[in-house]
Amino acid sequence: MVELKAPEYLLKERMERVEKTIGLGEPDKVPLIIFTCGDILRKYATGYELYFNYDKAREASIRFVIDYPTDVFLAALAAEGFIFALAFSDYPDIAPSVRFWTGPMHDTLGDKYTKWPGRELPEDSIFQFIGGQFMDTNEYDKFSENPVAFVNEVILPRACMNLEKPCSSRANASLIRLGFEVSRYLKFLGDSAADLARVGIPSLPLTFAYAPLDFIGDFLRCPTGALLDVRRHPDKVKQACEAMVEPIIKVALSLKPAGAKYAFIPLHLNEYLSPKLYNEFYWPTLKKVIVSLYEQGIRSLVFFEGWHDAHLETILELPKGWGVAYFEKTDVKKAKKILGGHTCIMGGIPPSLLLEATPDKIKEYVKGLLSEMKPGGGFILSPGVADIPRAVPRENLVALIEAVEEYGRY
Repeated sequence: MVELKAPEYLLKERMERVEKTIGLGEPDKVPLIIFTCGDILRKYATGYELYFNYDKAREASIRFVIDYPTDVFLAALAAEGFIFALAFSDYPDIAPSVRFWTGPMHDTLGDKYTKWPGRELPEDSIFQFIGGQFMDTNEYDKFSENPVAFVNEVILPRACMNLEKPCSSRANASLIRLGFEVSRYLKFLGDSAADLARVGIPSLPLTFAYAPLDFIGDFLRCPTGALLDVRRHPDKVKQACEAMVEPIIKVALSLKPAGAKYAFIPLHLNEYLSPKLYNEFYWPTLKKVIVSLYEQGIRSLVFFEGWHDAHLETILELPKGWGVAYFEKTDVKKAKKILGGHTCIMGGIPPSLLLEATPDKIKEYVKGLLSEMKPGGGFILSPGVADIPRAVPRENLVALIEAVEEYGRY
């Protein structure tokens, strides 16, 4: 017989389970964390409803966790928007509020970084972050002199159609409307956390940071431009990355007074760089961000996108217990051989398994994986990408949850 527990008990139990694991301990059971950018929630609402109707988004999230209870459920129903947070890094009351970019915010400023369902995309799709090139190579020096001023005065007018003429009535009205929209979004986040708590699902106390070279690739020069720049303009790229460390840390620390304990950092260019280029251009400033935050009481949750195999040993340069290494394609068993006892490892479930395998095969896979990853603690089971496709059968998600319950206990 399954023991029924009160939501407040589940809330405490699940949070303690996750925190003990991040601290490299052995909890009562391997935690299961599910992230989504909205694809799996399209089982309950259209893409347009998820990204433009906060009530529908809350309803979809609650229906999901009731159907598929997990230790932590993180629904990032917004696009990559760290450039907006950096633009307001001197204002800690504003910066975290615009870290992610919503559909209504897109409508308000007309940004060119993203596309949305019901706007540029079909109504029942998920949003797209397409990035863009909004800075020339001859502007690196000006950017490095003051990244925050350059973003506000040069990049945002180029990247947002409604800010093309700063100080115009159109631009000023758009910024005022943005303030209203941010208030609505913050209320949505608070209400969503309360919804989850009522059914026993905790919310991680997150703040946000970024890898400086990714900032260049995502928001200023596009990935191809950034990868060319490290060869053609190496000194300028290094200078720009160093200049961003301080404002990035400011953004991350802005939520510390509100209780943030973990800084989410998604990596994008890591798998496209050789070890030599990674260690020269990417890792030094990312390491500074992670170590500085750790020294100030904030661990990092780094999403190592793509294949990170060639760079695994650099993680050992971080302090023991620095945070969580969330792997997309890298084999977590291989990662444990290098990082076990030093770094909490997260991942392990390929989306193809959930899409194509039978429930029995999923349970068999989880059993084998946990037999290797469970000993010694420090492992969080999670789909290896930040989403689960809508097409995943219900019985496969149920099998995943049952397998953790059956084989994840210590």
